[in-house]
Amino acid sequence: MTATVRRVEGIEVFEEGQGPTTVLMLHGWPDTHHLWDGTVAALRDGYRCVRFTLPGFDATQPRRDTSLAKMTALLLRICDTISPDQPVTLLIHDWGCAFGFEFAGRHPHRVARIVGVDVGNHNDAALRASLSGKERAMVFGYQIWLALAWKIGGTLGDRMTRWMARSLRCRSPQERISCQMNYPYAMRWFGSLGGFASALPVRPHCPMLFVYGEKKPFMFHSPDWLAAIAARPGSAVQGLRTGHWVMVDKPEAFHACVRGWLDGAPA
Repeated sequence: MTATVRRVEGIEVFEEGQGPTTVLMLHGWPDTHHLWDGTVAALRDGYRCVRFTLPGFDATQPRRDTSLAKMTALLLRICDTISPDQPVTLLIHDWGCAFGFEFAGRHPHRVARIVGVDVGNHNDAALRASLSGKERAMVFGYQIWLALAWKIGGTLGDRMTRWMARSLRCRSPQERISCQMNYPYAMRWFGSLGGFASALPVRPHCPMLFVYGEKKPFMFHSPDWLAAIAARPGSAVQGLRTGHWVMVDKPEAFHACVRGWLDGAPA
């Protein structure tokens, strides 16, 4: 099936599939819209699947660092373009979760449901409190490395970034990875581009499915937050024996879980 391509503020937006529900997919580091290739194949017979590469994450394009406010405005523009009359379902992973949760919080009328993958209450003190000292050190170690690679830039920054991607067992092709996609880490640790100080707490207003990998050295959600999501009517949580890239590590189980929830969850 050939994708329909639109351009929104210089970003290529790809649309495939058909159905009454539009699923907007947001990836994270160090990925591109290709992260969702298998997911689109699993959903496009019943859903309109829309995806794009986050600004600055395309290694073939000029650097495009994007603040939280500008990212939220871009997501609103894309939603108004692809689904002007109906709210969308968000399918989000990694930094796509941070940006997607913020968009849903700022514009709740534009989001009907959320499928969050592996990153939950990322800016909550409860998450930090739930991590051991060793786990906090591990998070700081890889994230500050990537933030520094963004600051350094150039060939050295790219080499640092690709080395870390290999170390974390990311399966994105090395040629698609560059230091320019590290700006969210600089936002997190240096306050660059305004940082995340203004980000809303991650408390989704709508039904949510949260899927996370259980085979990781640390989690990106706190146990209390997970329990709160599981207890909400129409929402669900599911852990799978995978690492951070759940949709790549166990695609059949992941897609069955997502498709089952989307087919049965209240709109």
